[in-house]
Amino acid sequence: MEIEGYDMPEELYYEENHFWLREEGDLFVMGLDDFGQKMAGDIVFIQLPPEGKRLKKGKSFAKMESGKWLGKVYAPVNGELIEINEELEINPTLINEDCYGEGWMYKIKVDDNAELQDLVQGAAALQEWIPKEIEKYAEQQLG
Repeated sequence: MEIEGYDMPEELYYEENHFWLREEGDLFVMGLDDFGQKMAGDIVFIQLPPEGKRLKKGKSFAKMESGKWLGKVYAPVNGELIEINEELEINPTLINEDCYGEGWMYKIKVDDNAELQDLVQGAAALQEWIPKEIEKYAEQQLG
């Protein structure tokens, strides 16, 4: 679904730092959402931590960089990092080009699927959340 120019598929789960999760079998694929990648600009680097790393919900576990921004990647859930998108090492701009497809970042085995209830999901939640995020970003730019 499109909200104020941002592509935000309503079937995904989103966390407050603009990372998304999509269920794929018994794993969840994670990436940076359309809002996040547009705010960051062209991604020039993404840290690819080792597979098997334990993730703690809300804690940073990797870094990303664009020409104008250096940011942290936060774990949306507790779990284990099962797979990394090695293609991003060579071509990190895939995140900008196809953030929900080829630009996926990590695959995670979630400890407890009940944690997904804490994330933003569904059309109504997105329509409430994204306009607030746009306003917050605009205020940061002015401040």
